[in-house]
Amino acid sequence: MTALWIAVVALVALWVIAVAAGFLLLAMGRLNLDLGWGRSIHPLGPIEVRIDAPRELVFEIIEAPYVGRAPRGSGIEVLAKSDSLVVAAHFTKLHFYTARTVEIVEFKPPGEVGFRHLSGPVPYAVEQFAVTEAAAGTELRYTGEIGIDFFILGRIAGRYWARPQWERTVREHLDDLKLRAEQRTAARRSRDARVEHG
Repeated sequence: MTALWIAVVALVALWVIAVAAGFLLLAMGRLNLDLGWGRSIHPLGPIEVRIDAPRELVFEIIEAPYVGRAPRGSGIEVLAKSDSLVVAAHFTKLHFYTARTVEIVEFKPPGEVGFRHLSGPVPYAVEQFAVTEAAAGTELRYTGEIGIDFFILGRIAGRYWARPQWERTVREHLDDLKLRAEQRTAARRSRDARVEHG
């Protein structure tokens, strides 16, 4: 009887390890499951950011790593591109692992950038960035949605894990974008002022 219990405990331990490894591989975007079983859709945003910079500059900063050379450490690897579409892999550091997503990025200058998910931690995602002129510069508005399979497990994972992580990452990117755009605008204004008075 003792040998049977040891075997049962060993099998349960192996099953728990396999499930944990599967979830980690899913979270990292290395295991892609798009089964459509009990998919729940979770809205992302809206997240709105006011940026003291011209609309064209904000759009240019969003577009730059996809149409030019992505800076080292940007977490973006362009896999293919045409005039208005790019297929890019995004690497995002989360806790103790890096998540990989592959997305189609569509540019509609000067005011829209759309992302459609091809593979990664979730089976479905679409995102939209709208860049509009505002009284004090530019307003950047982010919206989207993600879909996760597996019925109630997917609903729980979407609400308490995937959506908060996703929105936190987007907010960090938008804060960085705001900082860079406002720094470039301030530097340009300073140069213009020196030329005007010099």
